[in-house]
Amino acid sequence: MYQSETAMPFPRVIFRGLFALATVFSLFMRSHEIRSAELSLTIPESGQTQIITTGDGSRLMGRITRIGETDIEFQTDVGAIIIQRSKIRSVQIVPSDAIKKGRLWYSDPNRTRLLFAPTGRMLEKGEGYFADYYVFFPTVNYGITERVSLGGGMSLFPTGNMADQVYFFTPKFGIKQSDRANFAAGALIIGIPGIDDEDVDSPILSLIYGVGTWGGSNRHLTLGLGYGMVDAKIADRPLIVIGGVSRITRRTALISENWMMPGLDGVLASYGIRLFTENLSVDLALLNPIGEESIFPGIPYVDFVWNF
Repeated sequence: MYQSETAMPFPRVIFRGLFALATVFSLFMRSHEIRSAELSLTIPESGQTQIITTGDGSRLMGRITRIGETDIEFQTDVGAIIIQRSKIRSVQIVPSDAIKKGRLWYSDPNRTRLLFAPTGRMLEKGEGYFADYYVFFPTVNYGITERVSLGGGMSLFPTGNMADQVYFFTPKFGIKQSDRANFAAGALIIGIPGIDDEDVDSPILSLIYGVGTWGGSNRHLTLGLGYGMVDAKIADRPLIVIGGVSRITRRTALISENWMMPGLDGVLASYGIRLFTENLSVDLALLNPIGEESIFPGIPYVDFVWNF
């Protein structure tokens, strides 16, 4: 095990990482205030629906048909209404096919991930989320731009010693973003204290990956390929992830994430369900190695994500 003089850098690195994440979050709050103050109103294109949220929290669904200096005309299913511009808090544009039987099927708030693995989709600029995996692994991610996001977190094991915690950072870069195909690359950088291996000089482990996602918002397939790296040495064989999401109701979707890892015979499979509202999602799944060591029905997995 590492001695105390070796373990001391871990708390400093953790605190620096958390300070950086706090700075990112403060920038998000500032940018959110700026966007609210500079709200722009547009007449939507054909095939688009708008959702207006007013200052008192009311939400109206329809289309802006006229924009005046102090008010707008908004066409709804029950007729046109006049809304004072000063009372509008936000305007969201959604595809008309997201409206089913007069109700909005809002997008998956956790669209940038399967269970743990990333998809090819990116956060919007100024968008972020807080997630917690297995209770002990909280993380925060934030969209710096439409093509760059930064995230990280640390473990919260009840050891009483910060030097025993695991920390991780997750930069991600969008390569191509469209309605039906999305590609991204990124890294998972993990600091693991207490490594005592003569073959490993650094407690920093990395995974460099590329990922693509094909399909629409309600049904899509993701394929990822990554290489692990220790002491600047890249693994001989890649890690492969295949997964997908299929929405079955307004608030639920089926989800699967399957890993083929170097040194592991067979596949680590998962299957579960995602429950979500507009800004919150919860994944309940079972993990199972396919092969002689299969465990029926599987190892429970849980996470939740709050999108802000």
